[in-house]
Amino acid sequence: MPQQDPAPRFLNLLQIRMPAGAVASIAHRISGILIFLSLPVVIYLLDLSLKEPAGFALAGKWLDSVWARTVSVLLVWSLAHHILAGLRFLLIDLDIGVDRDTARRSAWITSILALLITLGWVGWIL
Repeated sequence: MPQQDPAPRFLNLLQIRMPAGAVASIAHRISGILIFLSLPVVIYLLDLSLKEPAGFALAGKWLDSVWARTVSVLLVWSLAHHILAGLRFLLIDLDIGVDRDTARRSAWITSILALLITLGWVGWIL
């Protein structure tokens, strides 16, 4: 029986170079989870703001906090990336942009556009 190589004992995930498509795919999944987890808070704030004027003022006060603005930056990135990556994956399902160079370029474009949209949001809320 031939001797097998021992299993690796240490795997440094920071040294693995992932292709742009893999990063876009992983970020798409993470953004979907963030959007899903934010839905109860968004629904609660909407409900609070629609009940009475005092609730509207309370929701507005809560949304003006530094913490809420920081979370909103993360949520804007999540929405922007999820929509752009979703469109990218729909086009790939239609066999548009399937070749390696085009897929790599569209992954980079998706990530950069989501970042630019997020930076635009940061500029708007400051």
